[in-house]
Amino acid sequence: MKAGIIFTGTGPILILTTYYSFEDPKLVEKLATKGINKYIASELPLDKVKAKYGNHYNVVMGDLKQTDDLRILDYNGYNVFYNFRFSEMGKPVYREA
Repeated sequence: MKAGIIFTGTGPILILTTYYSFEDPKLVEKLATKGINKYIASELPLDKVKAKYGNHYNVVMGDLKQTDDLRILDYNGYNVFYNFRFSEMGKPVYREA
C-alpha cells in the first residue's frame, strides 16, 4: 500500500493505492474517470499517514464499497495540505493528459 497527496485543480486529496507508481497507466486512467486529468502527486510515508488519521485510516481500509487499488482517505484539501510537511513528501510526479 502506498499513500500520497494528489494536488488537483480543486485542491489536494489524500489517496491510498496499491499501484506501484503515481504514473501507472491504470492509476492515471482511474483518476481520469474521477475527472482528474492533470495533477501533481507526492508520496507520503504510510506510517505517518496511519498515525495522523488513526481509526479513520482503518475505516477507509475496511470499506467494502471501495476498490483495493485506489481509496480516497481525505478529500478536505485544507486538512490534507496542512497535515503534512513538505519535508515528508516524496519527489513530485507531474501528470497532464
